[in-house]
Amino acid sequence: MKSSYLIALAIFMPLPALGQTPIDVAADTAGSVVVEVWQPIDARDVDLAELLYLKRPVVVFADSPNDPDFLRQLELLALDPAQLEARDVVVITDTDPTALTEVRRKLRPRGFSLVLMDKDGHAVIRKPLPWDLREITRAIDKFPLRRQEMLQRNPAGR
Repeated sequence: MKSSYLIALAIFMPLPALGQTPIDVAADTAGSVVVEVWQPIDARDVDLAELLYLKRPVVVFADSPNDPDFLRQLELLALDPAQLEARDVVVITDTDPTALTEVRRKLRPRGFSLVLMDKDGHAVIRKPLPWDLREITRAIDKFPLRRQEMLQRNPAGR
Protein backbone atom coordinates (compact mmCIF):
# COMPACT_ATOMS: atom_id res chain seq x y z
CA MET A 1 0.00 0.00 0.00
CA LYS A 2 2.79 2.45 0.89
CA SER A 3 4.55 1.90 -2.46
CA SER A 4 1.33 2.67 -4.35
CA TYR A 5 0.90 5.83 -2.32
CA LEU A 6 4.47 6.96 -3.05
CA ILE A 7 4.10 6.28 -6.77
CA ALA A 8 0.79 8.17 -6.89
CA LEU A 9 2.32 11.02 -4.91
CA ALA A 10 5.28 11.19 -7.29
CA ILE A 11 3.05 11.18 -10.37
CA PHE A 12 0.65 13.88 -9.18
CA MET A 13 3.17 16.01 -7.32
CA PRO A 14 3.59 19.42 -8.97
CA LEU A 15 7.01 20.60 -10.08
CA PRO A 16 9.02 21.90 -7.14
CA ALA A 17 8.39 25.52 -6.31
CA LEU A 18 11.23 27.78 -5.33
CA GLY A 19 12.46 26.90 -1.87
CA GLN A 20 11.38 23.26 -2.06
CA THR A 21 13.65 20.28 -2.51
CA PRO A 22 12.78 18.05 -5.46
CA ILE A 23 12.10 14.38 -4.82
CA ASP A 24 13.35 11.65 -7.13
CA VAL A 25 11.39 8.39 -7.20
CA ALA A 26 13.09 5.28 -8.51
CA ALA A 27 12.80 1.52 -8.15
CA ASP A 28 15.62 -0.50 -6.63
CA THR A 29 16.64 -3.98 -7.83
CA ALA A 30 13.92 -5.66 -5.77
CA GLY A 31 11.25 -3.46 -7.36
CA SER A 32 10.64 -1.44 -4.18
CA VAL A 33 10.13 2.27 -4.50
CA VAL A 34 13.03 4.34 -3.24
CA VAL A 35 12.56 8.04 -2.57
CA GLU A 36 15.70 10.14 -2.73
CA VAL A 37 15.87 13.80 -1.80
CA TRP A 38 18.47 15.92 -3.59
CA GLN A 39 20.64 17.73 -1.10
CA PRO A 40 23.94 19.57 -1.30
CA ILE A 41 26.89 18.36 0.75
CA ASP A 42 28.39 20.45 3.54
CA ALA A 43 32.03 21.36 2.89
CA ARG A 44 33.01 19.92 6.29
CA ASP A 45 32.07 16.47 4.97
CA VAL A 46 34.06 16.71 1.74
CA ASP A 47 37.55 15.57 0.82
CA LEU A 48 38.27 17.07 -2.60
CA ALA A 49 40.89 14.38 -3.29
CA GLU A 50 38.16 11.72 -3.18
CA LEU A 51 36.22 13.56 -5.92
CA LEU A 52 39.18 13.84 -8.29
CA TYR A 53 38.19 12.60 -11.79
CA LEU A 54 34.92 11.20 -10.40
CA LYS A 55 32.76 14.24 -9.70
CA ARG A 56 32.61 17.85 -10.84
CA PRO A 57 32.25 20.08 -7.74
CA VAL A 58 29.99 23.12 -7.87
CA VAL A 59 30.72 25.01 -4.67
CA VAL A 60 28.41 27.65 -3.20
CA PHE A 61 29.97 29.87 -0.54
CA ALA A 62 28.38 32.47 1.72
CA ASP A 63 29.17 34.10 5.04
CA SER A 64 25.79 32.99 6.44
CA PRO A 65 23.24 30.30 5.60
CA ASN A 66 20.67 33.14 5.48
CA ASP A 67 22.46 35.06 2.70
CA PRO A 68 19.76 35.81 0.05
CA ASP A 69 22.19 35.04 -2.81
CA PHE A 70 23.07 31.70 -1.20
CA LEU A 71 19.42 30.75 -0.76
CA ARG A 72 18.58 31.82 -4.33
CA GLN A 73 21.48 29.78 -5.72
CA LEU A 74 20.31 26.64 -3.92
CA GLU A 75 16.79 27.20 -5.25
CA LEU A 76 18.12 27.50 -8.80
CA LEU A 77 20.23 24.35 -8.46
CA ALA A 78 17.33 22.36 -7.02
CA LEU A 79 15.05 23.04 -9.99
CA ASP A 80 16.45 20.19 -12.11
CA PRO A 81 18.97 17.97 -10.31
CA ALA A 82 18.93 15.51 -13.25
CA GLN A 83 20.83 18.07 -15.32
CA LEU A 84 23.53 18.20 -12.66
CA GLU A 85 23.65 14.43 -12.26
CA ALA A 86 24.10 13.99 -16.03
CA ARG A 87 27.26 16.08 -15.72
CA ASP A 88 28.55 14.24 -12.61
CA VAL A 89 28.09 17.37 -10.50
CA VAL A 90 28.21 17.34 -6.73
CA VAL A 91 26.99 20.52 -5.02
CA ILE A 92 29.05 21.57 -2.01
CA THR A 93 28.02 24.36 0.35
CA ASP A 94 30.10 26.33 2.84
CA THR A 95 28.43 29.04 4.92
CA ASP A 96 30.85 29.26 7.85
CA PRO A 97 33.93 31.39 7.13
CA THR A 98 35.36 30.63 10.58
CA ALA A 99 35.42 26.87 9.96
CA LEU A 100 38.23 27.11 7.38
CA THR A 101 37.30 23.88 5.61
CA GLU A 102 39.63 22.34 3.03
CA VAL A 103 37.36 23.66 0.28
CA ARG A 104 37.42 27.22 1.69
CA ARG A 105 41.21 27.15 2.14
CA LYS A 106 41.71 25.99 -1.45
CA LEU A 107 39.24 28.33 -3.18
CA ARG A 108 39.49 31.43 -0.89
CA PRO A 109 36.05 32.97 -1.43
CA ARG A 110 34.88 36.39 -0.24
CA GLY A 111 31.23 36.62 0.75
CA PHE A 112 28.88 34.87 -1.67
CA SER A 113 30.69 32.99 -4.40
CA LEU A 114 29.75 30.29 -6.89
CA VAL A 115 32.73 28.21 -8.05
CA LEU A 116 32.49 25.67 -10.88
CA MET A 117 35.29 23.10 -10.78
CA ASP A 118 36.23 20.45 -13.28
CA LYS A 119 36.94 16.82 -12.44
CA ASP A 120 40.68 17.53 -12.37
CA GLY A 121 40.15 19.68 -9.27
CA HIS A 122 40.77 23.07 -10.88
CA ALA A 123 38.43 26.00 -10.34
CA VAL A 124 37.33 27.00 -13.84
CA ILE A 125 34.68 29.67 -13.22
CA ARG A 126 33.99 31.96 -10.25
CA LYS A 127 30.85 34.09 -10.02
CA PRO A 128 29.93 36.71 -7.38
CA LEU A 129 26.19 36.35 -8.04
CA PRO A 130 23.80 33.40 -8.43
CA TRP A 131 23.67 31.69 -11.81
CA ASP A 132 20.69 29.79 -13.13
CA LEU A 133 20.94 26.12 -14.00
CA ARG A 134 21.00 26.75 -17.74
CA GLU A 135 24.06 29.02 -17.43
CA ILE A 136 25.81 26.52 -15.19
CA THR A 137 25.20 23.52 -17.44
CA ARG A 138 26.24 25.42 -20.57
CA ALA A 139 29.46 26.53 -18.88
CA ILE A 140 30.19 22.96 -17.71
CA ASP A 141 29.55 21.63 -21.22
CA LYS A 142 32.38 23.87 -22.44
CA PHE A 143 34.93 22.43 -19.98
CA PRO A 144 37.62 20.38 -21.79
CA LEU A 145 37.02 17.23 -19.72
CA ARG A 146 33.25 17.47 -20.23
CA ARG A 147 33.69 17.88 -24.00
CA GLN A 148 35.91 14.80 -23.98
CA GLU A 149 33.25 12.87 -22.03
CA MET A 150 30.56 13.90 -24.52
CA LEU A 151 32.75 12.81 -27.45
CA GLN A 152 33.42 9.44 -25.85
CA ARG A 153 29.70 8.89 -25.28
CA ASN A 154 28.79 9.99 -28.79
CA PRO A 155 31.81 9.79 -31.13
CA ALA A 156 29.78 10.81 -34.20
CA GLY A 157 28.90 14.11 -32.52
CA ARG A 158 25.15 13.65 -33.01
